[in-house]
Amino acid sequence: MNTPVEPELPTVWLKSPRRFLHPWIFQRLVERPNQRIPNGALVRVVDPEGRFMGSGIYNGHSRIAVRILSNNEAEPLNDAFFEKRINTAVSLRRELLKLDACTDAYRVINSEADGMSGLIVDRFNDLLVLEFFSVGMYRLKDRLIPLLLKHFPESRIYWFAEEHVQKQESFDCRPPAVTGPCVVTENGLKFRVQPGFKHKTGFFADQRDNRRRVAGFCEGKRVLDICCNSGGFAVYAASALGKAKEVIGLDLDEVALELARQNAGLNQSRPRWVQADLFPWLRDAIAQKNLFDVVILDPSKQTRDRDEIDLALRRYFDMNRLALQVVQEGGILVSCSCTGLISEADFLECIRRASRAAGRATQVLAIHGAASDHPYQLQVPEGRYLKVVFLRVMEAGEPMAAPEQRHQEPEE
Repeated sequence: MNTPVEPELPTVWLKSPRRFLHPWIFQRLVERPNQRIPNGALVRVVDPEGRFMGSGIYNGHSRIAVRILSNNEAEPLNDAFFEKRINTAVSLRRELLKLDACTDAYRVINSEADGMSGLIVDRFNDLLVLEFFSVGMYRLKDRLIPLLLKHFPESRIYWFAEEHVQKQESFDCRPPAVTGPCVVTENGLKFRVQPGFKHKTGFFADQRDNRRRVAGFCEGKRVLDICCNSGGFAVYAASALGKAKEVIGLDLDEVALELARQNAGLNQSRPRWVQADLFPWLRDAIAQKNLFDVVILDPSKQTRDRDEIDLALRRYFDMNRLALQVVQEGGILVSCSCTGLISEADFLECIRRASRAAGRATQVLAIHGAASDHPYQLQVPEGRYLKVVFLRVMEAGEPMAAPEQRHQEPEE
């Protein structure tokens, strides 16, 4: 029996040798192809001397011209290659991290971190959700889905790409219909998942460990969950894991709050849900001295554009300055940023400035990131997007808590 010969891939030439391991090769580093290469095609990449630099997915319309999938010239990008990558990713979650023991909601493939640049796959009970960031991965979906179903048989499939990604990558992604509800279990709590609903794949599994950590501070406390979305932190706080005395979930989005109400009902917990813009609500709370023992601030991503980083930091400053003023002395603020373009150092400096402006001295108790099913590679720092800072607001008279002169910085 003859072994099928892999077709030769089109060649993309670099303007200079590739001297880094980051899987993104930008358009400015690539020569214009002599032949037409379809967007989303698998290609081999060579330097000006014709030496192999990697193989991956090409897109002549995207800022990222090539997403490298393999640096091994002897490794063809065939079904066996993709099956091996998927097997390795699933094994990490199931055999090493043993996530099935605590949840049926976790990330199966985390793009570059799992050697599959341009693809995210989340598992939610019997539903697999694929999010595409490249036209090439979208075109590979019919090859990838059967490989995923080997690990999660009889799962329903949903896929999507955000509108800005479709514009950047020049493709049209039409999601399939989702049949029936989806409820997942996480650390004994239940949550309804709604894929295609505004925020990512339908549920923020990346905050799983941080939700559990926050619950440990909540027993007998007043808790405020700002930008609560579908209610994850609030439900944990109000549940038997958190045992909070009172929980308020605050969000501007009524649709998100309705999902939060459903999640609370699934767990027989009763947070109070408030639909309001956080800025006027917090100003009123400050004026009324309405203080909380634990405050969680978890806003959505503030920018995808490097030119808007300063504006995003200003928003984080304004939100944290107000949030700090509704925390009791000795209380906890958990401040989150999922804006990947903002570094941990810049986020901490932003909180430091906000603390000073609020007239509060703070201790950093811990800094966490995404759960372990969201790994990142050191050569791809963009993958370390989530920063979660646990702060204690120091009491008057504690060492280092001498009041600073209040410095009222203008809001955005």
